[in-house]
Amino acid sequence: MSATLTQQALNTLRFLSADEVQAANSGHPGLPMGAAAIAYTVWMRHLRHNPQNPRWPNRDRFILSGGHGSALLYALLHLTGYDLPLDELKRFRQWGSLTPGHPEYGHTPGVETTTGPLGAGFSNGVGMAIAEAHLAAEFNTPEFPIIDHYTYAIVTDGDLMEGVAAEAASLAGHLKLGKLIYLYDDNHISIDGSTDLAFTEDRMARFAAYGWHTQTVTDGNDVEAIDAAIRAAQADPRPSIIAVRTIIGYGLPTRAGTSKAHGEPPGEEELRAAKQAAGWQTEPPFYLPEEALTHYRESLLRGEQFQAQWQARFDAYRAQFPHKAAELARRMRGDLPQGWDSDLPLFPADPKGVATRAASGKALNHFAARLPELFGGSADLAPSNNTRLEGTPAFQPASPEGRNFHFGVREHGMGGAVNGMAYHGGLRPFGATFLVFADYMRPTLRLSALAKLPSIWVFTHDSIGVGEDGPTHQPVEHLASLRSIPNLVTLRPADANETVHAWRVALARTQAPTALILTRQNLPTLDRSVFADAVLLEKGAYVLADLGDSEPELILMASGSEVSLILAAGERLAAEGVNLRLVSVPSWELFQQQEAAYREAVLPRKVRARVAVEAGIRMGWERFVGDAGEVIGIDHYGASAPGAKLFEEYGFTVENVLSAARRTMDAGR
Repeated sequence: MSATLTQQALNTLRFLSADEVQAANSGHPGLPMGAAAIAYTVWMRHLRHNPQNPRWPNRDRFILSGGHGSALLYALLHLTGYDLPLDELKRFRQWGSLTPGHPEYGHTPGVETTTGPLGAGFSNGVGMAIAEAHLAAEFNTPEFPIIDHYTYAIVTDGDLMEGVAAEAASLAGHLKLGKLIYLYDDNHISIDGSTDLAFTEDRMARFAAYGWHTQTVTDGNDVEAIDAAIRAAQADPRPSIIAVRTIIGYGLPTRAGTSKAHGEPPGEEELRAAKQAAGWQTEPPFYLPEEALTHYRESLLRGEQFQAQWQARFDAYRAQFPHKAAELARRMRGDLPQGWDSDLPLFPADPKGVATRAASGKALNHFAARLPELFGGSADLAPSNNTRLEGTPAFQPASPEGRNFHFGVREHGMGGAVNGMAYHGGLRPFGATFLVFADYMRPTLRLSALAKLPSIWVFTHDSIGVGEDGPTHQPVEHLASLRSIPNLVTLRPADANETVHAWRVALARTQAPTALILTRQNLPTLDRSVFADAVLLEKGAYVLADLGDSEPELILMASGSEVSLILAAGERLAAEGVNLRLVSVPSWELFQQQEAAYREAVLPRKVRARVAVEAGIRMGWERFVGDAGEVIGIDHYGASAPGAKLFEEYGFTVENVLSAARRTMDAGR
């Protein structure tokens, strides 16, 4: 290929990206113009992908971790033949377009991850490489490397500054994820100005200390040098990072190399001058030279050949190993096997009961025996979170077939990696920690919901019941915080049997994430011959029982550990002749998804005397108790003391529930 055509291809990528930003009068031209040679080299010389089938299972994955440079990714997708018409690039950042300001998974063909919050894509790539390594260990044979692909990413100064990248990089180095290759757009510029203002460590020395293979390319426009560095990275058994010294906004006459190039449209005059200096046609915008477009569209034929070669290999594999081939195909489709939720564990009634974290561990292992794709672990809390999978080793460099994962004390990195596994496909990943530490991973929780990933989040030690560890470890605002995330279902089961069904619901949700909120302390296991079946947890809220001999005049409702409290109070009130209803509310989100008739049947409007009880802040419960009801909650931090003492001191007692119930009934009369 001639140097002239290469240069034309690079300018096509640069100016197509810049035209997107200028047409929108919004966006980030600096990264696309500076990193064009990096992107070109990856996509045209190394990336094995099929634009006609963006979901081909054995494709290489590409992540633009600096998602603000999305114009570059959209230009690559259009040029290489994905179903992203030029008109969509012309509508960059506009209402209803396929080219939003930052890449969104599931929205634009060929986009592998939702990126933008810096460091997110970096950590997602680590999860993708973990998934590749595990599936390869499980399904490949010496003659049939069915799972064999790389994860590439362009990462930025901002990505490397974020703590989540440090967490994920440390983990990747330990795991020796050799199929992970990151190209660092080392342009020395951030929004505030030079990176010398705040980012002066030796980045490559840091990554070498993490256990990464490191290289430096001094000229960010040298395609041959970038190509050679990628080949060297592919030959090394460690994860690789290549620092490529670029110039942000390369080609812009007055803005190149300055922070002005980062997040502002170049302006008509600046962009015209850049095109003229490069000998580029200035009109019309979105000009695509035929030779360059033909060159990029060679990706269509190559992609077809890549997939055809793999398909022939897979067909031979299927003939020799039909069960393994069928299992891999099922997992990559995201289907659940027939009978996966049959013969569920049933916990007998027991007033002493069991902690829902312990019940969760039993449920998890029950499902893991039926779902070999269930894979995950804890942020160094497996014995406390009860997330150990029986009969399988830990995922480690020497045992990538293992399904137990040790994330270390890296909650944010864990979240990013779990999401990366979900993006990759073939696994049902979960990550666990204490509920109070959900704060450390909130960005990844939010992204799992935004991208509609089936990630499962296990949060134990769910309230002041944590006890002596004190207020630093006692979540009070966290339930409300999680419930505020759209598309995330939060489940706080009331006993062991509700916990089993919480796992069943989480695993059945293949297009959205779920958070399981579990206790440290034991909870009574309810007698389901007296109370409604725990399967009704799937409705989000359900009637446990109506007590009395006529229609209820009072509703007591609660979630999790406080359900046993309203049951005890309800028995006292019933003995006094009060007709009442007991309602378990494990999930606001699932309840609100039910038809209005069901919601009315559970919480009839005519019953205005209502009390809700939950060991968290009261915010939000007003939608269920109405103006006449009361909420017993905790709107302050806890203290260091035994959990039972804290519940007593903060009003989570039968007597306090009785008092609230009587007040609401008196107010309604």
